[in-house]
Amino acid sequence: MMRLDVIARRAVAVAGSLLASAAATPLAAQQGGEASLIMPDLASVSFLGMTGHTLLLWGLLVCAAGLAFGLVIYRQLKNLPVHSSMREVSELIYETCKTYLLTQGKFILILEIFIGSVIVLYFGALMHYEASRVTIILAFSLVGIAGSYGVAWFGIRVNTFANSRTAFASLKGKPYPCYSIPLRAGMSIGMLLISVELLIMLSILLFIPGAYAGPCFIGFAIGESLGAAVLRIAGGIFTKIADIGADLMKIVFDVKEDDARNPGVIADCTGDNAGDSVGPSADGFETYGVTGVALITFILLAVKDPTVQVQLLVWIFVMRIMMIIASGVSYLINEAVAKSRYEPADNMNYEAPLTSLVWLTSIVSLSLTYLVSYMLIPTLGDGTLWWKLSTVISCGTLAGAIIPELVKVFTSVESRHVKEVVVSSEQGGASLNILSGLVAGNFSAYWLGLTMMGLMTVGYLVSTTGLESLMLAPAVFAFGLVAFGFLGMGPVTIAVDSYGPVTDNAQSVYELSTIEQVPGIAAELKQTYGFDVKFERAKHLLEENDGAGNTFKATAKPVLIG
Repeated sequence: MMRLDVIARRAVAVAGSLLASAAATPLAAQQGGEASLIMPDLASVSFLGMTGHTLLLWGLLVCAAGLAFGLVIYRQLKNLPVHSSMREVSELIYETCKTYLLTQGKFILILEIFIGSVIVLYFGALMHYEASRVTIILAFSLVGIAGSYGVAWFGIRVNTFANSRTAFASLKGKPYPCYSIPLRAGMSIGMLLISVELLIMLSILLFIPGAYAGPCFIGFAIGESLGAAVLRIAGGIFTKIADIGADLMKIVFDVKEDDARNPGVIADCTGDNAGDSVGPSADGFETYGVTGVALITFILLAVKDPTVQVQLLVWIFVMRIMMIIASGVSYLINEAVAKSRYEPADNMNYEAPLTSLVWLTSIVSLSLTYLVSYMLIPTLGDGTLWWKLSTVISCGTLAGAIIPELVKVFTSVESRHVKEVVVSSEQGGASLNILSGLVAGNFSAYWLGLTMMGLMTVGYLVSTTGLESLMLAPAVFAFGLVAFGFLGMGPVTIAVDSYGPVTDNAQSVYELSTIEQVPGIAAELKQTYGFDVKFERAKHLLEENDGAGNTFKATAKPVLIG
């Protein structure tokens, strides 16, 4: 056992090093935290024959490509064929979602008045910042709110296009369109979300003077955190209340879950989007941004050498740019394979191509992480830190692929635990159903927690092999990089999460449209769209796809939370 005097000496040594760092840090940074940080000159260090500033300028083009990717898919989804009866239902769902978002927007602005008052009081009255710096923090808090709110609105609009198009595509009796349309909608949201986030942060880094970049970043982080907190929490509660309300109507009045006579169905559909699209989109936007601000802050405070600061900052942002490329390329490859394999098929396992997308993105991200790190920082430290830093990030990237696999063990339609809950419901009623679900849920949390702890341990151990020569508290930086790696598959994580509300809504759109009762519908579809309708087969496909959607909704949540 380590002696107490040894522990005391180590504690004094750590305290001394932190005090020395504080003494070497500008007084403003000690007093004001992130808002007083001054960015180093990115043009002072060269990478691949160009300055760091020039290299990151190319990242703006990648962001533009990501935005174009999302908007092109948005346009494609809008132009897909859909029967008027289904389009009317999806537009009704969208109008209800729009009312929800407008109400939340007003609430967020009211909260911003209180948060803005705190910002003025703290930075202006207590920290004695000049008015221009306080104004910048306030302005960029609004930018952060607008970012979270904007991507959430875009997600709602894309999903309410995709739900009716998915329902209509199922009428042909083929499973592939039922999988392809929701995933395209999810990738549209994921690519646009990450691209917007990175575009804002790169703009601050590249075009805002170094003395004002700190206030911009802290204001941006405050705003997006406020927006995400409201949209995530309120959306999660809204969807459960709406779902339970619709279920009570179903039980009391003995109608089907998505029966057109059930007035709670539209609220339930809105809740699906509010809880499983708006919430994760805003949460992902905030998490991606705040993690970046935290890493920037750590680098500027813990690293003394300005050259190393620039190397790490440029490396971090190039990694972010690489994430967009990795997710986009992986999606295109996976979609080409899935289309050739499943488009002519009459049956498919909906979970299989989603799983392969997650793993392919993880493998591509891992490979690019090591390759890009070797190209950018081969001589950092003792010449081995490029692969050590890559290994730490890879712990998080692997978690983004391993955690969904562990979740599927407990939530997949083929899962033994799910079948046990079914048997419990059949033989033991509601009480045994609840107990079986609690057992499975607690058991799954154990494995998820153990996995996260194990990967963080690997990151910590790697951080003890030379990072201390560059910075203070390298273990803290390692934990931040693991979190950063969690976000390495950001577009794909958001995509598989958004898959769920589309598939769930598609079932409701089908039932609410009452398309089977439309006079002469079979002949109309044959004449207008050129296919023979298969109603029973369509309902079976939508039900099966909804199971996959629920499974992957469950896989994305622990990744974002982790």
